[in-house]
Amino acid sequence: MSYTALYRKFRPKTFDEVKGQDHIVQTLKNQITAERIGHAYLFCGTRGTGKTSVAKIFAKAVNCESAKDGSPCMDCSTCEAIESGSAMNVVEIDAASNNGVENIRQIRDEIQYAPSVGRYTVYIIDEVHMLSIGAFNALLKTLEEPPAYVIFILATTEPHKIPITILSRCQRYDFKRISIETIVARLSELMEEEKVEVEPRAIEYIAKAADGSMRVALSLLDQCIAFYMGEALTYEKVLEVLGAVDNEVFSRLTRSVVDGDVVGAMQILDEIVMQGRELGQFVNDFIWYLRNLMLLKSSDNAENIIDMSKEHLDALKAEAEMVETPVIMRYIRILSELSAQIRYSSQKRVLIEIALIKMTKPTMQKDDASVINRLEQLEKAVAEGNVMAVKQPTQKTSQQAPTENKPVEQPAKPKYEKAVPEDVQHVVDNFQKILRVVPPKIKMAFNNVRFAVEGEKLLIIFPQGDVGYSLCNNRETIEMFKRIIGEETNKEVEIEMKELEATNRFEDYYQEVKKKVKMDIEEEDF
Repeated sequence: MSYTALYRKFRPKTFDEVKGQDHIVQTLKNQITAERIGHAYLFCGTRGTGKTSVAKIFAKAVNCESAKDGSPCMDCSTCEAIESGSAMNVVEIDAASNNGVENIRQIRDEIQYAPSVGRYTVYIIDEVHMLSIGAFNALLKTLEEPPAYVIFILATTEPHKIPITILSRCQRYDFKRISIETIVARLSELMEEEKVEVEPRAIEYIAKAADGSMRVALSLLDQCIAFYMGEALTYEKVLEVLGAVDNEVFSRLTRSVVDGDVVGAMQILDEIVMQGRELGQFVNDFIWYLRNLMLLKSSDNAENIIDMSKEHLDALKAEAEMVETPVIMRYIRILSELSAQIRYSSQKRVLIEIALIKMTKPTMQKDDASVINRLEQLEKAVAEGNVMAVKQPTQKTSQQAPTENKPVEQPAKPKYEKAVPEDVQHVVDNFQKILRVVPPKIKMAFNNVRFAVEGEKLLIIFPQGDVGYSLCNNRETIEMFKRIIGEETNKEVEIEMKELEATNRFEDYYQEVKKKVKMDIEEEDF
């Protein structure tokens, strides 16, 4: 007798055997029990979540001679015929290979005749989004007003590709990804039935790798069992078959990246390549590992949602103390971009090496997360006493004497005369000239400011809540303006930046300043 794959052998035959889709199963059972059966259904969801299986069970239930609580009995001749695929009143169509107008016209011709066996003729159209526009148009009228004995069940993984005119004529059911816990429970149950010894950690990893698909989980498990036929299936053996990488490797790699150790990271990658691991899966698993690290860093109770053993969780907690959340997010962004690029690349290793260097050397990038990463590395170097003075290269000539031990003289800071109110007013009058030499980002922050003279002090006033105030009100920016004003006027002007209170208007504030210092105030908006 030929071998039957696990996903086919254990395909659900009744509603009770469907796992992870209770909201859909209960609704369909209620419709059958109450005889409120619709004429068109749309089953949406990712691969392997039970769309076609539920469609066949529904077809058996509506035609079953002795249905029990809305579920097929599996004992009558109708259930047996539908299960074996010999029933004439249940038609399965693959829209990927039967997507033309003539295929839909054939259905329109067939539904003119009532079924000879059973109550309903059920058409199950899989991957319905593959139909051509002409085929959808041909299906439209039939789908809107079919005979009372015809039921259409459309299944798709991409509902957004289906015309709205079709969607509006169907009852839509969205199949959820099956949880890891549900997949683990089902696989454990089936392995007991098959009398195969499987380590719990191995089943958990297969369930996670299945990405919410029961069919994929059964296929992966079937593959692992076949490779180690007659032996107990362990976690390490599953990693070997699936080309996956253990968490211990990710832990070492993360520490190398955080420490800025390019050589160490490359050596770990070389180990992975030499072991024959699948590099695309390695990148995806590394993203998942960093995701767990980010959750652990961001939440006090993340242990409840991280599927990981205690020893690996302890190692993850130690790594969480070594790196900040924005840096982890930067790592994930780099690897996510890599995951999209590596799929069709013939140089996967080179792309991974480039990504690891980016992660290890934040100086290569200028975004905020990279700056935070660089600061962390600098703080760590200072704490460990590994900071070295960086000498700027100088070009020596034959006439120059060696200056290795000669102290470097700092240029003297220019001294300017103290500004009087008239000088400050002159600065206000000509502030636009000063703005010409400041960085564009700072210049834009001065779009909504007003100026006032208070004795020998220049007041720069921002509206309340203006982002320019938080950007410019710092020692570095104020010193920059003082330096530029000194170079332009040879005067030392005190500068104060203020944020206008919500209860005050600019005009009120000006009157207050005028009255106080009895001086004119420049009201031009630069």
